[in-house]
Amino acid sequence: MINDNFNIDESAVQAAAQSLFNSPYTIALVGAGISVESGIPTFRGPGGLWTKLGEPSGNGYEDFLKNPESWWLQNLDQQADPERTKFREAIDKATPNKGHYALVDLEKMGELQHQITQNVDDLHFKAGSKSVTEIHGNRTMLRCIGCETRWHRSGFPTGEIVPSITGPSNNFPPMCPDCGSPVKSDTVMFGEPIPRGTLDSCFLQSSKATCIIVIGTSATVYPAASFPQDIQAAGGILIEANPNETPLTGIADITLRGPTAITLPALVETVNLIKAESR
Repeated sequence: MINDNFNIDESAVQAAAQSLFNSPYTIALVGAGISVESGIPTFRGPGGLWTKLGEPSGNGYEDFLKNPESWWLQNLDQQADPERTKFREAIDKATPNKGHYALVDLEKMGELQHQITQNVDDLHFKAGSKSVTEIHGNRTMLRCIGCETRWHRSGFPTGEIVPSITGPSNNFPPMCPDCGSPVKSDTVMFGEPIPRGTLDSCFLQSSKATCIIVIGTSATVYPAASFPQDIQAAGGILIEANPNETPLTGIADITLRGPTAITLPALVETVNLIKAESR
């Protein structure tokens, strides 16, 4: 629940807006905090999936490679893991919030060139953002582990992915029609390398940035954790937007404290005022 009476630090919003206005190339690093405001629990926070169940084993990807069929059977069985099923249902029901739409506005205004998101919930695209790299994948997508081709779950070329109850099936477990490699969910598993193309995009965007807004993440998981400090070390501005203190708070140039569904729209409004005054 968002507290609309939250008192925003207007001087911080003004400073952040001026930094965006002055920056030739701004990117955002976005984490689960923004999606909490859409009703999606975090993984590690209070009530989070891993808080309840413990973190998954680090060999999930290795298990998939050993037996893709077994992995798919478990993944498709909604009764096999009720807590994960609830978590997936929460994502499926979620809609973008004011924070997501504020990022769309900044993109349309030309003040935000790219987003690197750690979220797999597809809410950036549902809101209307165009320039986004999903570093941990997208749960609505499938991906070939060989050639990295991606498909929407409902648009896999060989048909719906279901196990056959009558005998062997040509499309289960799914294999890439282009290179013949196994196909998995697009979300990055524990022990799985981030796809090369995705990493290349992240490092390219980070190298171009003169300002970064870190939104709703503690930025402690690498390689994403390296981007804010690398940009700052190269002379860029580091803005943190988070309801709580994080390891980045002590080094951030500007901190927007509070729910991102409040602080990010305020940032949009202030950037618009600065742009109007500069005309």
